[in-house]
Amino acid sequence: MDPQQRQDAGTCPVCEASVLAGDVYCEACGHPLGAPACASCGAAAVDAEGYCERCGLRQPTGRDHAETVLDGGAAAVTDRGLRRSRNEDAMALLTSGDAVVTVVCDGVGSSPRADEASAVAVETASAALARGLSHQEAFDLAGRAVTKLATSVHDAPACTYIAAVAGPDRFTLAWAGDTRAYWLGADGSAGQEVVYGTLLTEDDAVETGEITAWLGADAEDVALHVQAFKPPAPGLLLVCSDGLWRYLDGYAFPSAGAPLQRAREMLRHALDSGGQDNITIALIPLGDAHE
Repeated sequence: MDPQQRQDAGTCPVCEASVLAGDVYCEACGHPLGAPACASCGAAAVDAEGYCERCGLRQPTGRDHAETVLDGGAAAVTDRGLRRSRNEDAMALLTSGDAVVTVVCDGVGSSPRADEASAVAVETASAALARGLSHQEAFDLAGRAVTKLATSVHDAPACTYIAAVAGPDRFTLAWAGDTRAYWLGADGSAGQEVVYGTLLTEDDAVETGEITAWLGADAEDVALHVQAFKPPAPGLLLVCSDGLWRYLDGYAFPSAGAPLQRAREMLRHALDSGGQDNITIALIPLGDAHE
């Protein structure tokens, strides 16, 4: 019997205590009887933060999989992966004049409401960069927006941060945490084009993997890294969360196809490799590397 039928029959979907027709809350446990149904167990027991009060599953959202493509060829994909109950990554990809702006934030899994932190950081920073503000100004605004989400020292949502502004012949990167950027160039010296990846960022993390810099109310003295690059030849700027880069050792990057097609191939590689975390991939072509 589904949760709505059980409710109509006079049973709370969480504690199974008897309820009367027309009751708004269960008198035994206080559960709101009109709550949405859980995507896993089916109980009408999803609380305001998106967790099922019966089985504990955090409910999926419209962010589970999303794709963005710009007219100039730049593309981005984000996916929940195979092991997480919800996508706590967030991304933005947009144009500003003759530049492409992308921001990728990865919610810190040990913090509460990490998906909210990444979403507000991306929204705030991408809007600031599109208005022509500097990387530092965009980062500071994003940090304040994430800090405002905290309700106490024990409820401080947090996320990593990386942003790129790519013009026709150069690009700048700004980051804090372990979300990365790579330059994907081509080498045809062996008679067959091979795409190689050069890491452009340095993780704010200790050897055991714990990050040392993030956005959030509990972040202290975070120094934003800012670097400018001029590509030596046509290629692709890759910005990605650890849901992809943890699977890049020995990986042969796609050597053909439009950025969206290549991003999808990288996503498939991450999923086929285990999909342990949320995955976000943004690819920006520079020069004539559109396909």
